[in-house]
Amino acid sequence: MNHRHIIFVPGKNPKPAVEQHVDILWRVLVEGVKRAAPDVVNDLSQYKNKFEVTAWNYLYYHETKDINRDLPWIDALQNQHAPTEKDIEEANSTHYKLLRILYGIVDYVPFLLRIIPGVLKSTAEEVRRYFKNDEDIACDIRKVLKDQLRPLLKKNEKVLLIGHSLGSVIAYDALWELSHDEKILTKVDLFLTLGSPLGMNYVQKRLKGHEYTAEKKYPANIQRWVNIAGEGDITALDRCFADDFSEMKDLHLIDDIEDHCKGIYNFFRNEEGLNTHRSYGYLVNPAVGKVIADWWMANN
Repeated sequence: MNHRHIIFVPGKNPKPAVEQHVDILWRVLVEGVKRAAPDVVNDLSQYKNKFEVTAWNYLYYHETKDINRDLPWIDALQNQHAPTEKDIEEANSTHYKLLRILYGIVDYVPFLLRIIPGVLKSTAEEVRRYFKNDEDIACDIRKVLKDQLRPLLKKNEKVLLIGHSLGSVIAYDALWELSHDEKILTKVDLFLTLGSPLGMNYVQKRLKGHEYTAEKKYPANIQRWVNIAGEGDITALDRCFADDFSEMKDLHLIDDIEDHCKGIYNFFRNEEGLNTHRSYGYLVNPAVGKVIADWWMANN
């Protein structure tokens, strides 16, 4: 019997209907593993039934996205096996560097939010809305993930938990609640964060456990944490978590925290141009595929 499970927690914005979203995410995840470890993909691809998506977005937005808008761009992504010179140039452009500086200022001076450009403002406002938790909406969306994780952890199953963007914040908070409120200390085998804002000052001051010290400050149920951030991804403002969360290692709450943040390119494009943050672009990347493949084979 296969005791390995992969749970993907998506980021902000409406998503396709759940079954469609599962299909398309699995498709690009398998492609990413194939690019990194072709000897692993045949085994992995047999276990789609072990892949789940935490479908919190409909609770939050009350709408779904038409999958057909993304399909041509996902097809193009799968047919492209590396970033082009244009992709690399854009991801390292002055435009992105200036946005990073601006976003960094707003991270410490939140009232300046009203002056930043649309995409950054949208991201910041979604994060703020999550922490505001009007009508317990953040509690409700964490419950979706906790209901998925709880039975697996109680049975001591091997779990790879992937959090993209705001999904990584939801995952972190859910893990904190499971370990401290419910005292479930069985560990998620690997916590993989992609394009995550968990390094932001604004986020860290509002995470579950932020008001405590020592062991109670952090989730106690993560075995290992790998963080991946692509070049030009502004949402991943502070891309190095090993220093921000080093106390978790000092307290022996976690075995290791690794950051992979240099020379990784998310080259997803659509009609709006390069999007260095999209989940599809992360999952198809061999840097992500290798982490998943290594975890899969280590737990074979």
